[in-house]
Amino acid sequence: MREKSIEEKLVAAVKVQGGVCWKFTSPGTAGVPDRIVLMPFGRIGFVEVKTPGEKPRSLQRLRIKALRRLGFKAFVLDSPDQIGGIIDEIQPP
Repeated sequence: MREKSIEEKLVAAVKVQGGVCWKFTSPGTAGVPDRIVLMPFGRIGFVEVKTPGEKPRSLQRLRIKALRRLGFKAFVLDSPDQIGGIIDEIQPP
C-alpha cells in the first residue's frame, strides 16, 4: 500500500468524525509530520504517514519527540488499521 493511500484514508476517517486533516508544512523547519488533525473541542494531533513497515527519519523522530514534550499527540501511521486508534487518542474522553 502506498503512503498516499493511507493518507487519503486518514483524511476521510477524520472527516467522518467531524474533524479536518490538513496537510502540514512548516517552511524553514524540516521533518515536521505530514498531517495536522483538528478535531472538535480543540483536540489536535500530528501524524507522520509512512508506507507499511517504513520508519521515520531521525529528524522526523526528533520533531515527533519535541511535539510530545510540548504536550501534543504525535503519531507515526503506517497502516490503515491504526487510523481508528489514532483518532480515538486525539478525541476528547
